[in-house]
Amino acid sequence: KHLARIHGTEEDKVNCPFYFKIGACRHSDRCSRLHHRPAFSPTILIKHVYRHPEAPSASASPNKNAGDNNNSNNNKSTDERKAFEEFLIFYEEMFLELSKCGRIDELHICDNLGDHMIGHVYCKFFNEEDASDAMQAMNGRLYDGRKMEVEFSPVTDFREARCRDFDEEACKRGGFCNFLHAKPVPICMIRSLEADSETD
Repeated sequence: KHLARIHGTEEDKVNCPFYFKIGACRHSDRCSRLHHRPAFSPTILIKHVYRHPEAPSASASPNKNAGDNNNSNNNKSTDERKAFEEFLIFYEEMFLELSKCGRIDELHICDNLGDHMIGHVYCKFFNEEDASDAMQAMNGRLYDGRKMEVEFSPVTDFREARCRDFDEEACKRGGFCNFLHAKPVPICMIRSLEADSETD
């Protein structure tokens, strides 16, 4: 009972709590704790497939005059709108392609910037067999010139995987947080995609 209670928690010195909750660990195969990769799961992980846009302000020089700052702000606003539009196109493409394999319960795209999470896509199906079909269909396929690497994920409860502070716009770790920062998607878009996939 004690082992079951601490499994996947910080108290567990054998199993990695981050891999258990998030399906990703910054230590990767060098982690001192075990990463139990599931043989079956309703959730698949497509690694590093989303091209996360570089923050345009990351290399901005602090020694700028007011006019330069105004131009920088305008460019940043334009870049952010373009990045968001491209993200929505990506989300729609992923949803429609994955839904060919079965009904999707949840689809999340990582907004994290850490090497072990950047560009990750999590897709949870209602049915384990559909997840298996999706993994076989997507693994090794090309998307945007890159071969997709797909595996089953241990994540089945995204409430445990998500960063609560990020969802409340209060995460102080930023993009390098080790909990899932799921890029927000308009609920009306999700409902529309669900309806489209059910009528196909």
